[in-house]
Amino acid sequence: MFSKIWTKKSTNDCSGPIDTLRQVLSHADAVVIGAGAGLSTSAGFTYDRERFREYFSDFASKYGFTDMYSGGFYPYPTMEEYWAYWSRYIYINRYQDAPKPVYQGLFSLVKDKDYFVLTTNVDHCFQKVGFDKKRLFYTQGDYGLFQCSEPCCQETYDNDKLIRQMVEAQGYIIAPDGQLTVPENTILKTYIPSELVPHCPHCGRPMSMNLRADDTFVEDVGWHTAADRYSEFLRRHEGQRILFLELGVGYNTPVIIKYPFWRMTAKNPNAFYVCINQGQAICPPEIERQSVCIHADIGAIIAQL
Repeated sequence: MFSKIWTKKSTNDCSGPIDTLRQVLSHADAVVIGAGAGLSTSAGFTYDRERFREYFSDFASKYGFTDMYSGGFYPYPTMEEYWAYWSRYIYINRYQDAPKPVYQGLFSLVKDKDYFVLTTNVDHCFQKVGFDKKRLFYTQGDYGLFQCSEPCCQETYDNDKLIRQMVEAQGYIIAPDGQLTVPENTILKTYIPSELVPHCPHCGRPMSMNLRADDTFVEDVGWHTAADRYSEFLRRHEGQRILFLELGVGYNTPVIIKYPFWRMTAKNPNAFYVCINQGQAICPPEIERQSVCIHADIGAIIAQL
């Protein structure tokens, strides 16, 4: 039983905890992965420094911000400029592959297990490397979806084709492998043609991203279907040897993954909780004997497994 395995609350010496995680994973009836931003950061999806400069140096010079997050909140004077920024942002963080094979490594660990993924990430990395779409619940939305900004209805719309058109209208060429290139002597535009600005097909209002930022977030049919599948997965494995594997989850939205994982581990003596997070790997005393908490880079730990 998982409850017989005891470890310290957190550790920087990874050899023992990795052996424990390997053993627990091997004997688990089911695995629930809870993924936060730290997982994608480990995979190379960073939002400042070199990656920001590579794709947004022109925006930085023109508007004065120094990272992608700040650019997302900038009060652009026109929708043409707003969508020029956001189309680049969405393209590189949703339609390009992550620079490092962290998600591929994670998939290789669980692909033969009965698994489910609960994530606050919106970059679609799980599905791109082979995770089953029916075993994924993106609670906070998807960069690949538009919705009405009002919203006038509970519908979302795939944005792949339009995002690519916006990016190309700024001067980029999209290579067959998805990478962006700039032709010689081309000066990139920081705006798009007005005809590419997206509007709701029902009411004509401006579109927005399907991201949970306020009460306008659209929970469409796909969202509710995924929520139901997650609930059914937990019900089906209630009381069994279930591994709650939390990766890169911080304290912006702990009520979605972290706190529920703690509660479900405490309720089930056969459950085991593992948290891998650089600088924020902790668990409450009530589940210490059913837990491993590792302060380390997620990709490094996955590689060792």
